[in-house]
Order: sequence, then structure tokens, then C-alpha cells
Amino acid sequence: MVPPTNFGVKLMSMGFLIEGDQPVIWRGPMIMKTVQQFFHSVEWGTLDYLLVDLPPGTGDAQLSLCQTVPLDGGVIVTTPQEASLGVVRKGIAMFEKVNVPLLGIIENMSYFTAPGGERIEIFGHGGGKAEAVRKNIPFLGEVPLYTEIRVGGDEGQPVVVSQPKSPPADAFQRVAEAIDEQLAGR
Repeated sequence: MVPPTNFGVKLMSMGFLIEGDQPVIWRGPMIMKTVQQFFHSVEWGTLDYLLVDLPPGTGDAQLSLCQTVPLDGGVIVTTPQEASLGVVRKGIAMFEKVNVPLLGIIENMSYFTAPGGERIEIFGHGGGKAEAVRKNIPFLGEVPLYTEIRVGGDEGQPVVVSQPKSPPADAFQRVAEAIDEQLAGR
């Protein structure tokens, strides 16, 4: 099975296995088997990186991945507010317990730039960076709120493909470069 792609990046997504709005209601053994199949049965071709986007938390999917695949590192994504950082701290602790190196923290939805240019910090400011400093983990960058990111997500066209020279694409590019630097240093 090779997941479809139209922009040169391989995607690992449960969305390719289920229909429309159907929920994925799987317990540990099913999740473990699916993770194993994704890594051992999919013909990924030559890759520089394979990024696996997981939901927040420390559940079966995260643990199965950490125990099944030799990982080069984990990246924690948070928003600036304390509610998100509480979950992040648990994720960091899980990676530490299963000996997965942390490549860094990304702060998503860091701020919004109003049409007049004013920076509005809807969810507070700097929580991800402060947590990175507190835990002595690299801070990989901020991704502000941009309408173009939402539109690209809704249309299945990442902003780095649809508008590669735009500020939203630049934010993702800076984060990708920071991750690349962390991996190169290992």
C-alpha cells in the first residue's frame, strides 16, 4: 500500500484506511498492528525523513510507535496557553521514559497578525519557548495563525506547496530547517 500524494511528500495517515467521517475506535493491539504495517509493509521509497503526526497525549498510538520503530527523535507541538503545555509536559516525560530524543518544541498558533499589521497574541505568548528553555530542549520556532494555512488544510494543499513564497510557508520552512539542524547534529 502506498498512500496517495500529489506534492512529493509521503504521508502516514489513518485517513487513508477509513471512510469519510468514520471514527478510528481501536484498542492497543489494533493500533500496534497498524503502526507495524505502516513501517514494515508500506513501500515508502527513498526518504530523507518520515514525519508521523500524532494526536496530543501519551496513549497507545504514541507508545506503540516508540516501542516499534527506531526513532531519530520526537518533536513536541504546543500552543502558547497553559492548558496545552500541561499535555506537552506529559509528552516530554513519555519520550524521556522510552528513550526517544527530543528534537525540540514548536509553538503553533503563536499569534495572529491583523489586517492593519498589529500582532495579536490570542492564546498568550511564548509558552512553548519558555517550556523549551525550562526543559533545556531546543525551541524550533513559531507558526502564527494564518488563514492561508487553514485554507490549505481544508483543500488538502499545504501552504508550502500552494504559496511557497508566502509568510505562512516561510514559517514552516524555518521550522523544517530547525528540525533538519537538530537531526544533522545527532
